[in-house]
Amino acid sequence: MDYQTATSRKLHDEHRDSLALLGRLERGVLGVPAGGLPDAGFAALAKQVARSVEGEVDRHFRFEEDELFHRLAAAGEHDLVDLLQEEHRSIRASAAELLPMLLAASAGGLDAAQFAALKPAALEFAERLESHIHKEDAALLPAIDAILDADVDQQLALACAEP
Repeated sequence: MDYQTATSRKLHDEHRDSLALLGRLERGVLGVPAGGLPDAGFAALAKQVARSVEGEVDRHFRFEEDELFHRLAAAGEHDLVDLLQEEHRSIRASAAELLPMLLAASAGGLDAAQFAALKPAALEFAERLESHIHKEDAALLPAIDAILDADVDQQLALACAEP
């Protein structure tokens, strides 16, 4: 889809990067047979996903909540805002469960039982975030395009790019 504002394009780029990382996570955990352990490369992937969960996911959500949701609600998009806020809460809870396991995996410190616990947590997190991203690409980003004027768009695009 062609997004019209710099803000929606920036968010879409972040979504694309997140989907690629989530795909790698899913392949990384699904490629390990039951009772097995991932290869040595999984530690690096776990570290990258943990970094994304700790920084990028929360930063991205806070930007939407602080800068976009009140604008969308004012434009009449209350149902969309409520849905996305509920999904943010759910994804944050899933991330909180997964993060300690990812940190342990990034240090190479998981045994077979710990990896067996990480696997469903990772898949649940990936499924929730992937579904959320698709909703945002289909509904949130076009709504942003409809409500932002050029000046506000430029300000928000710059704010979105800040760490």
